[in-house]
Amino acid sequence: MSTTAKLRSRTVKDLAAMAKRKGVAGWHAMRKEELIRALLRKARSASAKAARKTHTNGSKPATKTGSPRSGRNGPTPRARKRVSQMQARLTMSKDLAFEGANGKSGGYTRDRLVAMVRDPYWLHAYWELTRQSIERARVALGQHWHAARPVLRLFEVSRDGTTNTVRKVVRDIEIHGGVNNWYVDVQDPPKSFQMDIGYVAPDGKFLSLCRSNSVTTPQINVVGAEDGNWTTVAQDFDRIYALSGGYTDSGGSSDLKEIFEERLHRPMGSTMVSRFGVGAGASDSPRRDFSFRVEADLVVHGVTEPGSHVTIKGEPVRLKSDGTFMVRFRLPDRRQVLPVVTSSGDGVEQRTIVLAVERNTKVMEPVIREPDA
Repeated sequence: MSTTAKLRSRTVKDLAAMAKRKGVAGWHAMRKEELIRALLRKARSASAKAARKTHTNGSKPATKTGSPRSGRNGPTPRARKRVSQMQARLTMSKDLAFEGANGKSGGYTRDRLVAMVRDPYWLHAYWELTRQSIERARVALGQHWHAARPVLRLFEVSRDGTTNTVRKVVRDIEIHGGVNNWYVDVQDPPKSFQMDIGYVAPDGKFLSLCRSNSVTTPQINVVGAEDGNWTTVAQDFDRIYALSGGYTDSGGSSDLKEIFEERLHRPMGSTMVSRFGVGAGASDSPRRDFSFRVEADLVVHGVTEPGSHVTIKGEPVRLKSDGTFMVRFRLPDRRQVLPVVTSSGDGVEQRTIVLAVERNTKVMEPVIREPDA
């Protein structure tokens, strides 16, 4: 076992005691890696002194076969390579500016952190951070940068009885570089959450780089749980977009909309207009000018206190003088979730009802009858 490996197998306490015995300056303020490097330097210095003494007495200094030194008392190429690899791993673990498989950065022009609701117990965080932001964090943390930890800080968001928002730290989720998304488990639905991404210094100071939108987990069994990454998001994007606050006026929804449009390569249009389902036509229709199309609408109606404010999927709804309302939607050929929210006129009370509706259209094979002879 090499000297470095032997030192790594020891505890910080043992290394500190060795450094004290060998007279290493400043040993009490060093971390484990610094203690190892200081002890190695001390050992090399002692070996060099012994070699010079032997050479003065007329003997050739002993050299290690197969490990030529680049300098008189410098480290071997193998040792330099190992140190370089360790430094590269440490740098990558802290670098939150994601680089793809081709080794090139994402080319982001601004920072953003987007939170999405996957089901009552799981959130999905996706971030895009620029190289400049990481460099600013390194400069701001100074000597604490090497010991800082990249984290997602999870907040629980609530109201204090008025319009003020209260954010309470739930926990820090330690993450690492080389990725741009993370799953976060949460408890006790329904609750509202928000996340910050940044670095925690050894003294506990948190340096935030970006803040996410606020999201609210649904009640259990309100909607079906889904998992996966962007593939399943594409299959169920409207539900995830709605649960993640995409149809509300909360902060951060614009980033959420942009992320969905970029990833799914489709516009996130108004909730009042949707696409037709597969029943709009059939590719194997007979070669005749015989068109046939079926459409379906959904009518949502209800009643609340006069003077209240009602939204469906974040879109405001006009109330009649008696508090009744009615809205007609296009019904696309898929499952969709319609959160209906009413707020009292003074903004003190809010209530929510979630409608889950599914349309499943089947296009049957055409029947062509031969004309009678």
